[in-house]
Amino acid sequence: MYTSNEILQKVNAFIDGLPYDRRPKSLYEPIEYVLSLGGKRIRPVLMMLAYNLYKDDPESILMQAVGLETYHNYTLLHDDLMDNADMRRGHDTVHKKWDANKAILSGDSMLVLAYQRMQQCDERHLQAVLDTFTETALEIGEGQEYDMAFETRNDVTEDEYIEMIRLKTSVLLACAVKIGAILADAPADDIGNLYKFGEQLGLAFQLQDDLLDVYGDPKVFGKAIGGDITSNKKTYMLINAVNRADASQRRELMKWIEATDFNRDEKVHAVTALYDQIGIRQLCEQKINYYFDECRRYLAKVGISDERKQMLLDYTNEMMKRRK
Repeated sequence: MYTSNEILQKVNAFIDGLPYDRRPKSLYEPIEYVLSLGGKRIRPVLMMLAYNLYKDDPESILMQAVGLETYHNYTLLHDDLMDNADMRRGHDTVHKKWDANKAILSGDSMLVLAYQRMQQCDERHLQAVLDTFTETALEIGEGQEYDMAFETRNDVTEDEYIEMIRLKTSVLLACAVKIGAILADAPADDIGNLYKFGEQLGLAFQLQDDLLDVYGDPKVFGKAIGGDITSNKKTYMLINAVNRADASQRRELMKWIEATDFNRDEKVHAVTALYDQIGIRQLCEQKINYYFDECRRYLAKVGISDERKQMLLDYTNEMMKRRK
């Protein structure tokens, strides 16, 4: 069996070797650029680790794994445009390096390429793979719409937020392990449990990202903390702070949410202090632990030896920064 690092190396080498022979070259340059920026490659690694639970040739599904990575980066390209973000992974975003029209058109072509790469599996698995991929793509669009709608609401509930991140983030991780299992001819029950494993892992992973945006080390996190606070992003943290604050805390919190002219550091410090008073960090950590325990529970149900599951379990611990 391969380690996650060995699989990551195979994914990166495969991406580096992908040809872009179609014309006009200017349409495909942004796609090649986006995929060259690296990243954790979580989704293709998860797909290949899931396949490797059953079969010892995960390199045989590199095209499908990279198809999923292509799709993921397409969503990031369009997210950056909608958010008017200047940087992605320390480099200019596509609309910044080129322009908005190029980001839209290259992003659309990137989505088609993702399907083209995904469909290059054997005919026996093609329908199940494309059905899973298409349903996931629709759900991610639905999650993005919910996320945008939340920007203008101050009454978002915790349940609504969890459903939004399930759609926007979790289902793609679940899709990765499900397609890997499908391509490996895993039993139906295992495919179902692996999907739930990926879904619960995705929820834990996104909530951890929310937490790190407030309490993370900028050197480790890779960006300045407090971005969600300064943009009033409806996260698990903010939603629960608003709902659990007493009258005085809520007035203070709403003052910062409604402020249009503020010092960034002052706002981050003040809102973080309110989170500390209300106990939001501990609440979020409990929720993360719950979903992470759930993902391991579903993995335990998968009907193969613990020894073969170990690489996938090690990778999830690494994702969640766990020691065991």
